[in-house]
Amino acid sequence: MLQCIFLLSDSGEVMLEKQLSGHRVDRSICAWFWDQSISQPDSFKQQPVIASPTHYLFQVLREGITFLACTQVEMPPLMAIEFLCRVADVLNDYLGGLNEDLIKDNFVIVYELLDEMIDNGFPLTTELNILQEMIAPPNIVSKVLSVVTGSSSNVSDTLPGATASLVPWRTADPKYANNEIYVDLVEEMDATINRDGVLVKCEINGEVQVNSHITGLPDLSLSFKNPSILDDVRFHPCVRYRPWESDQILSFVPPDGQFKLMSYRVRKLKNTPIYVKPQLTSEGGTCRLSVLVGIKNDPGKTIDSVTVEFQLPSCILSADLTSNHGVVNILGNKTCSWSIGRIPKDKAPSMSGTLVLETGLERLHVFPTFQVGFRIMGIALSGLQIDKLDLKTVPYRFYKGFRALTRGGEFEVRS
Repeated sequence: MLQCIFLLSDSGEVMLEKQLSGHRVDRSICAWFWDQSISQPDSFKQQPVIASPTHYLFQVLREGITFLACTQVEMPPLMAIEFLCRVADVLNDYLGGLNEDLIKDNFVIVYELLDEMIDNGFPLTTELNILQEMIAPPNIVSKVLSVVTGSSSNVSDTLPGATASLVPWRTADPKYANNEIYVDLVEEMDATINRDGVLVKCEINGEVQVNSHITGLPDLSLSFKNPSILDDVRFHPCVRYRPWESDQILSFVPPDGQFKLMSYRVRKLKNTPIYVKPQLTSEGGTCRLSVLVGIKNDPGKTIDSVTVEFQLPSCILSADLTSNHGVVNILGNKTCSWSIGRIPKDKAPSMSGTLVLETGLERLHVFPTFQVGFRIMGIALSGLQIDKLDLKTVPYRFYKGFRALTRGGEFEVRS
């Protein structure tokens, strides 16, 4: 049982406090948490479960906001972590993003959502479809009405019909003139390339995202051509596990609207679509930097939105960098951002320039790590392919569409 939830900003400010049980948790626990996070920043933020002198703490970090839950009783830690993740996802959908200003501007809705999502410390309603029927998402009209009428409540007077349904994730009896469903494979490539240009790690973290607008209660089945490559799969509650376990088929009654049907991982890939080759030579108090970017394994689709970012070492006093393609910007926090866009076919983009070291330093001893971003529409680099999507139990036609997108995740090139 959770006893309290705090939302903390980057500076450690308590933006929101929600007491969940009769035992009140003092805010001093947040001060202890923040002191520990400052004294050991790297290792502490990677711990989802923390034992304080008085409480067990669970933390989830999203977009610079820390979701912190506290308890003094024994409970499954994964339940607390999963609940905090669901809270973060719901707030992101409701507010159109997650940041300090959005939460402060929508305090009332955040509290109303927490009231419905958890009851006396136990998770209750976490499905977005039901919550949207119970609590109206914020918009300009609702804000104007609250000012005019003086009422700030967005809670509906009637209970959603889906709360008594066998499929509580689905809106009760939706009706559409055009029945359609779209399935997107969205993948992020994480890779690590060492200073010798050797690929140390390369894997894909992917999601099957669905946008469903189908009348009634459809029963769907989705199959892949090569499901054996998938690892660490996680499903939406609508997925029946037995068909997947026996035949690797996703059988489900979908929620209405957009949702994440499944997430997965594909390990030990051997190729990346682009290469980044940095070279640094330093002597006499200066450092010469050269970075070359190009297509390594052509995926057959356009690679665009290519970016290269790196943090200049603290010993660098100034930098003069130019490129033959794209735009180079050096930000105030010594972050260098090179926006390339689409890689041209006739000439590989390159960036070069001179870095001036601080006085008394002859050579550069700390070398930057380059973060690479890209986007490829129309292909899943993991090799995953959808075989077919069938609709059962409903005797009408529907339109279905499939898309794929791969983008760079934690793609690092070390120098």
